[in-house]
Amino acid sequence: MNLSLNGLASSLRSAEYQVLVGPVLILLILAMMVLPLPPFALDFLFTFNIALSLMVLLVSMFTEKPLEFAAFPAVLLFSTLLRLSLNVASTRVVLMEGHNGGDAAGKVIEAFGQFLVGGNFAVGLVVFLILVIINFMVITKGAGRIAEVGARFTLDAMPGKQMAIDADLNAGLVGEEEARRRRQEVAQEAEFYGSMDGASKFVRGDAVAGMVIMVVNIIGGLLIGVMQHNMSAGAAAETYVLLTIGDGLVAQIPALIISTAAGVTVSRVNTEQDVGQQLIKQLFVSPKVLMLAAGVIGMLGLVPGMPNFIFLLFTAMLGGFAWYLQQQQSKQKVADAQANTAVPAPSFSAPEASWNDVQLVDTLGMEVGHRLISLVDDNQQGELLGRIKSVRKKFAQEVGFLPPVVHIRDNLELQPNTYTITLKGGEVGRAEIYPDRWLAINPGQVSGDVDGIATTDPAFGLPAIWIQQDQREHAQIYGYTVVDASTVVATHLNHLLQRFASDLLGRQEVQQLVDKLSEENKALVEDVVPKCVTVTTLQRVLQNLLDEDVLIRDLRTIFDTLAEFEGQQTDAHELTARVRMALGRNITQKWFGGERELQVIGLDVSLENMLSQALQQNSSLEPGLAMTLQEQTQQAMQRAETMGLAPVVVVPHHLRPLLAHFLRRQLRDLVVLSQAEIPDDRTIKVVSVIGGSA
Repeated sequence: MNLSLNGLASSLRSAEYQVLVGPVLILLILAMMVLPLPPFALDFLFTFNIALSLMVLLVSMFTEKPLEFAAFPAVLLFSTLLRLSLNVASTRVVLMEGHNGGDAAGKVIEAFGQFLVGGNFAVGLVVFLILVIINFMVITKGAGRIAEVGARFTLDAMPGKQMAIDADLNAGLVGEEEARRRRQEVAQEAEFYGSMDGASKFVRGDAVAGMVIMVVNIIGGLLIGVMQHNMSAGAAAETYVLLTIGDGLVAQIPALIISTAAGVTVSRVNTEQDVGQQLIKQLFVSPKVLMLAAGVIGMLGLVPGMPNFIFLLFTAMLGGFAWYLQQQQSKQKVADAQANTAVPAPSFSAPEASWNDVQLVDTLGMEVGHRLISLVDDNQQGELLGRIKSVRKKFAQEVGFLPPVVHIRDNLELQPNTYTITLKGGEVGRAEIYPDRWLAINPGQVSGDVDGIATTDPAFGLPAIWIQQDQREHAQIYGYTVVDASTVVATHLNHLLQRFASDLLGRQEVQQLVDKLSEENKALVEDVVPKCVTVTTLQRVLQNLLDEDVLIRDLRTIFDTLAEFEGQQTDAHELTARVRMALGRNITQKWFGGERELQVIGLDVSLENMLSQALQQNSSLEPGLAMTLQEQTQQAMQRAETMGLAPVVVVPHHLRPLLAHFLRRQLRDLVVLSQAEIPDDRTIKVVSVIGGSA
């Protein structure tokens, strides 16, 4: 027998049987409405209904958070349907078999009709109406109102909660799984209160239906008893009214319990305690309150004509309990004082400073004005967070390492439509955008004008206009490039990531690159780090490459090149030059694609000689020559841009570091390649010369 019960319990716990609970329950409810039930079955089902309502009430009291009983709205619906179906089934039995006596509809209905109201149908009517009024006007109405207000405030608080979750995720305080769980919990909380707001209408409707059923049963019972069974009016009234009242009470008492459970569930405050613990620890915690209550009750107990014994008994109980709490609190204070005697008390209330007060700056951050919060809020269809994730992923795939997480926060000191991008605490980008508008960027060849707010594209400095939604198609027809506000910010961020890639590559990122390559080629990594170069030197080499827009995805080639310098004392700049030569094909591919003939900018021979002589003598350039060199290089870049060519200058290998360092300080978009970095299968065609007449 024990084994069979254990097997049944394990079967009920299995998922494949749990799926059948809902359909089976619905079928049973429909069967009770259609099929006649014997009195014993009614007794069993009424008892089950009472037990179910008590279980629901206890579960609602022992849960610490509403979401722990997320199935309550569905339970409310099924319990209401169960009570209504039982009313239908019991009505059928009462009207068909009521003339046979008080137990014709079962022992439960007879007990509620005879014992609870003493067999007096007038008293039963009053008790039934009072229960219905309490359930309908007080408990259900209050629970419904609380659920309505809770649903409203929960929905209003969702954007702020989602932003807090996204901020913690961007700050790295939580992982993807935890953030997904928190978002799901916020959504479930809103759905729960919304469902409770609607489910409370079931109970109110059940109360109305109970009164209607009672009236119909009384009238129907009197007619059936007098006209069909030839009973006297008094006998019919006594029999059928008592059965109807018993039927109503046996349904309304579980309904009242379920309504109380609904009120407990929606009226609780989210804490780590259940309702019982909250009541005990918050209601019976102050001796002063108990003493005052005892004094008031005691004064009433001394008034002549009052029930003096009962009042004075409660006065003694409350006073004794207050004295007990006072003694316990005094003992606790003495124990705390003894525990703190070895530690001198501080002379002021301000907490002592600790390392927790040290706030490290974020490697990469973004601050937004209050009107831009919608861009980083998923609940308001904000797409910026998704765009930033895509930018980081694209950067990692193209450049060769994962940039730091962008920590986003609001800043009330900024203008409402302004955002800033910071790098290691310093501002590197700032722009003003309009979330409800589109940015029409003028690429230089537009055929018409559009109305809007004139501005400049923050990423590339092109003239642009913030336009309304209805002007978008016209701007595209005129030749403007039209993008939304989220795309503007994402493009700006991507541009800054590319520009400051070398600053974003820290020691931790370098170590992660080394570990990743070690997974595929452990022997190569062990030969290079730290035999040939240290992690610090490797970081400096990779930063030098990134500083001149060289991708570091080909780590194998970089490590193969560095492996040639085992035991040699070589600085990072010389190593960078050798690595650039090894990556020459990739560098050329980036700027020229698959073109066999490379149309580039060159140096005049006389200028090459002067620069070589200055480099050999380790002397600086004359101010006049330096200014002329910058001006002519800028002019050559403009001519190359007009011709649709890449701004690439090809110089002798020994001059490349000097010119790259000197020219790129003012001309950031300039690319300086050495002749040794050009693959043998590519030919060079000089289309513009610096220092010459052409």
